Amino acid sequence: MILTLPDNQYKAEQQESSLQKGAFVALQRAALEAREVAIQTNTAIIVLQDGVLTRITADELKKQKKLICS
Repeated sequence: MILTLPDNQYKAEQQESSLQKGAFVALQRAALEAREVAIQTNTAIIVLQDGVLTRITADELKKQKKLICS
């Protein structure tokens, strides 16, 4: 026996998945913008890395940007 979702539930799940993808892209874009602003204003940002809050200085952000762009 194969179980299937009703059409309206399937469409809702597809729409939710699409919204999640869009939200993820928007968050990535916001994170990049925050890094740029931090570099421009010479301030640090706080990020969550491996479950630990980590402070990244503007100088470190500049170094990371150079590595990514090269």
